Amino acid sequence: MDAPSPRRRRRPVTLGVRAVLPAEPTSRPAIVFVHGAANSSRVWEFWQQDVAARGWASYALDLRGHGDSGPAELGATSMADYADDVERLVRQLARPPVLVGWSMGGLAALMAAARGGVAAWVGLGPSPPARARDARVPLRRDTFGPEEYGIVSRDVADQPTMPDLDAGARAIALASLGRESRYARDERKAGIVIPRLACPALIVAGGADQSYPPSSYATLPIAVDLIVAEGSSHWGLVLDRRTLARVVPAVLDWLGKRLPS
Repeated sequence: MDAPSPRRRRRPVTLGVRAVLPAEPTSRPAIVFVHGAANSSRVWEFWQQDVAARGWASYALDLRGHGDSGPAELGATSMADYADDVERLVRQLARPPVLVGWSMGGLAALMAAARGGVAAWVGLGPSPPARARDARVPLRRDTFGPEEYGIVSRDVADQPTMPDLDAGARAIALASLGRESRYARDERKAGIVIPRLACPALIVAGGADQSYPPSSYATLPIAVDLIVAEGSSHWGLVLDRRTLARVVPAVLDWLGKRLPS
């Protein structure tokens, strides 16, 4: 039997945010970065540096129970809770931001974007939305760690899921790791339905991503543009400097074309 919905009588959670601003004031919308499952905002270090150098302000959010955010009842945390976290940050900004999410964070950001008040959504190897929910999938209240994603060692030299990351990038990835909500993961397996999206949407898929290869996005329920980062692993989309040298300019160019002037 499914666990009852955990969304009730929650204490407010303090959310950690890493802000990186450009050298000069900008009229561009801010970028909000949302990390993936079992990690934290630290994975956005290179992205934040790169977009700031190109004149964009950014804010990397730690979802509840992750990184610098306050403690949460993580085992009962839902995807809607994560979307609430994103929406809280969005509402604090002066104008609608661009949401950029990786992996699970891509779907949480998409859920927030579907609520409105967002200039654009970009998913980097995002957990894909579903056309319908599979009610047969049980929703369990529990937590798990990064070992379920193939990270069973903290040795930078022993990371088969990060083949394109150098030692420094692997160290950042390992430092970002933490526990994750199994309830939210089960929800993703059951399917998060996003029937419509009002803002422009882009997916960047890693050509060598074994978690979400480009084919994962062939039958989405929403219209998106697609960029394939050839040779990039799942982790490479956030922490491989060679991939970012291609992907960051491509994403910002897409934003320049799709956002109102």
